[in-house]
This record gives sequence, C-alpha cells and structure tokens, in this order.
Amino acid sequence: MISSLFNTTLYQPLYNGLIFLIDVLPFVDAGVAVVIFTCIVKFILFPLSKKAVITQFRMKQVAPELEKIKEQNKGNSQEQAMQTMALYKKNGISPFVSIILVFIQLPIIFALYFVFLKSGWPQVNTDLLYSFIKIPASVDVNFLGLIDISGKSWILAIAAAVTNFFQMRYSMPPMEAKKKDHVPSFKDDLARSMQVQMKYVFPVVILFIAYNISGAIAIYWTTSNLFALGQELVIRRHIKKNEK
Repeated sequence: MISSLFNTTLYQPLYNGLIFLIDVLPFVDAGVAVVIFTCIVKFILFPLSKKAVITQFRMKQVAPELEKIKEQNKGNSQEQAMQTMALYKKNGISPFVSIILVFIQLPIIFALYFVFLKSGWPQVNTDLLYSFIKIPASVDVNFLGLIDISGKSWILAIAAAVTNFFQMRYSMPPMEAKKKDHVPSFKDDLARSMQVQMKYVFPVVILFIAYNISGAIAIYWTTSNLFALGQELVIRRHIKKNEK
C-alpha cells in the first residue's frame, strides 16, 4: 500500500519528468539532464528548505545565549526550558520547523534518489512512462563526453564526497572547544560525536556508495550539495542585509 502510493505520487512522476527533459533537450547528455532536473526539483522545494535554513541560522546566532542559560540554570531543567523557549520566541525561532520540513522533504528526496538508482541508463523503463511522454530517440550517457554515468566513476564519487564535506562544514555550527574545568555530559559527548561523524565520516560513506552505485547518483549528490551550499550562502547574505 505505502510502496504503491510512493511510486504513484512521487517516484513515477519524477521519473517521467526526467525522461521528458531528456526528450525535449536532445542536445544535452544524460549527466547534464540529471544536473538540470535536480536543480528544477530543488527550486520547487526551495520555499520549504528556506525556512529550515533560516531557523538553523537563527539557532547559531543565539547559541551563546543558550549556553549562558544552561550555565545559569544547572540542575533546574524546568527553568532552563522556560528561558530557552522565551529566547526562541523573542528571536522568532520555531525549533521544530526544521524537523517537520525534513520529514516533508524526505519522501521527495528518496523518490529523486530512486529515479537515478533505478533509471537503468541508457535503457528507458517504458512500464513507468505515462502515455503522453515520448521515449527519447537516444540517451547519451557520457557526461560532457568524458565520463560514462551508467558505470562507476571515482572522479564523480570524489566530487560528491568533497562537496558534501564543504556543505556540512558550512551549514553545521562549529564545535565548541573543550573547557579545562568542564566535565562534559553524555549529551555533550553524543552531540560532539554526531558532529564529527556528519562532517568527516558521512562524506567517506557517500564516496563509496556513489562509486559502487553509478555516476548518475554521484552527479545527483554533487548537484544537491552545491545547490544546498549556494542556497545557504544566499539566504545568510539576505538575512544579514535585512538586519543591517
């Protein structure tokens, strides 16, 4: 039931959209089509992701004040929670917006991922096509005439990993330096460990996954990372300009 709903509402429409793009742009190869298609979907999702980026940016701005609240209310979790929520309200922060938006976007992101994972380049899965979508005369799988995206590519896999590293590094808050007299709690250690893994381990995981699946997946990840990085730069600049 869920699988059928996922295929009908997300996977199949996105797959048809990609095939349509390849058909109407016969002068571009499949790799360029993947880049264009990923950007189109990201632009459609932009209103949702914009709110998440703004919330994340605001959270970074109030991080020092949050730390003061924690220090001033040690052992009093109720007062700490009340002051934290008051700080969020004062700065117009909705801490749960990012989580809600992630859950809204996840099915779309997974569907986009499966489009490239199950695309079967250079063959077109006619069982998934709508009646009004034409089958392209040919699908050129050589990205920029250099790399076959239907196979494995270390170059594209490395590009996916490197862009993910910089996107994570820029979007995540910097890790706080350990204080000499401060004994970190389990929560602090867990948060630090998660940050390290997201920044340094996850790009390595992406490297091997992107290489072992296909060049199309690597191009999709690289484009997504660059789009997310550019999106954050633009939104941050816009917020700072408005504040001035």
